[in-house]
Amino acid sequence: MRLFFDANTLFTAAHNPKGKAALVIDLGAKGHWRLYTSAYAIEEARRNLEAKFPATLSTFLKLLTAFQTGPESRTHKCPAVLPDKDRPIYLAAHGCRATHLLTGDIRDFGTLMNQPNKTDGLVIQTAAQFLETL
Repeated sequence: MRLFFDANTLFTAAHNPKGKAALVIDLGAKGHWRLYTSAYAIEEARRNLEAKFPATLSTFLKLLTAFQTGPESRTHKCPAVLPDKDRPIYLAAHGCRATHLLTGDIRDFGTLMNQPNKTDGLVIQTAAQFLETL
């Protein structure tokens, strides 16, 4: 499996190192699956952590060592319901050939969650949903 983390899932893992998102990263670092993100997601998470929880930046940087980054897909089209701000995340997940996009953004991704028929095969889930399906 190839898991793509969006900005808020990276933020959550850094802010809550005993939570589900951090557990998924830990298991990925141990070889259970591959971890991916994008420069766009990293920068957004970094900005938000710096503004809200600056003491967690060192944890964030350590988490990032488990990830690979990749480019945005140039061949996929975004679902029409996806807001512009989330399109780089969706395209980067496809660019990394991710099987899953993990996000906590239920407001914007909610109608696409667990519906790979609407997302060119990409399974969009929260970290909790992903762990429940294992």
